[in-house]
Amino acid sequence: MRLYDAHNHLQDRRLKARLPAIMAAVQEEPIARMVVNGACEEDWPEVLELARQFPQVLPSFGYHPWYVKQRTAQWQSTLAGFLDQVPSAIGEIGLDRWIKDYDWPLQEEMFVWQLRLAAERALPVSIHCLKAWGPLLEILQREPRPPGGFLLHSYGGAPELIPGLVKLGAYFSLPGYFAKERKGRQRETFRRVPLERLLIETDAPDQPLPEERNRFPMFDEGGKAVNHPANLRAVYEFAAEWLGVPMETLAARIEVNFLRLFALK
Repeated sequence: MRLYDAHNHLQDRRLKARLPAIMAAVQEEPIARMVVNGACEEDWPEVLELARQFPQVLPSFGYHPWYVKQRTAQWQSTLAGFLDQVPSAIGEIGLDRWIKDYDWPLQEEMFVWQLRLAAERALPVSIHCLKAWGPLLEILQREPRPPGGFLLHSYGGAPELIPGLVKLGAYFSLPGYFAKERKGRQRETFRRVPLERLLIETDAPDQPLPEERNRFPMFDEGGKAVNHPANLRAVYEFAAEWLGVPMETLAARIEVNFLRLFALK
């Protein structure tokens, strides 16, 4: 049984100091690949180094909507340069009207440019969306999209949007955080996701599992729970239990889905 993490941030500073121990734990688990998402120019070199150091890492480079104001004048050529160095995806990119003082025109401009780049290069793209589902849908309908599809990570939109998004090429990744009691609406939404479009993610170091499901407890300097990438099996177990699918069946299905979306040469 091989497991695939569709979305994490292994380069995050909360994991960096403990990386040798973290990767030792990951390598004890049946984790075949993990998509490590860059968020801005500052961390793209770290993502590239992780891909060169660990065979499990599938690198992804993109500008997260939280950091678009930090762009340099050369960000587009810098991004293209990283994509040229190693087989990789594009992401994490997206739209976010939840954060304070967001610059909507800039978010949209940078998201559209990166989406077009993914379509031009036929690369999979990982998309973040919070409180912007209408604009995202309009852009996806209007703009070119990667021929192999795109990932909506930690999908939190309405269940009614799923059929239309599937037609546009969407995959949907389920995080272990949705196992928490207060995330009932999000859990129910994933019952509407076709199994052939489902993926699993940890989003480590964010979105930790409920305490009772957490196999690798970890905390930051302030004592706040931090999600360990080796918790991937626990997320699969939650998904199998919630969807009523045997673990082995789910793992085989996710492997097919992951390799179809992230079919990098």
